[in-house]
Amino acid sequence: MKKTLVVGASTNPGRYSNKAIRKLVANNIETTAFGIRGGTVSDVQIKDNLSNFQNIDTVTLYLNPNHQKEYYQQIVDLKPRRVIFNPGTENPEFYKILDLAGIEVDVACTLVLLSTGQY
Repeated sequence: MKKTLVVGASTNPGRYSNKAIRKLVANNIETTAFGIRGGTVSDVQIKDNLSNFQNIDTVTLYLNPNHQKEYYQQIVDLKPRRVIFNPGTENPEFYKILDLAGIEVDVACTLVLLSTGQY
């Protein structure tokens, strides 16, 4: 099964990153998470170091563009197949970097993709 990394994960149940983790797990998608603060959501441990992840198929972003910059290279180094830019995370500068690295850019909503069976 392909693994998804939620970047910008939060333990706050009102945050979309938290909802995405819960929905990914409910859909039996192997899920890992990265956030500034650790914690656990649906038995998924939120780690605070991006270098701890391997074999990532999809990165789904929940960081605004200003906060993404410090993670550009680390995300590229993970060599995911695609990066999903959820609403509010759109970032043409990062799209170009990912495209040059051969990584698919998907401007979409993870929750909608899951709900409609397009994930």
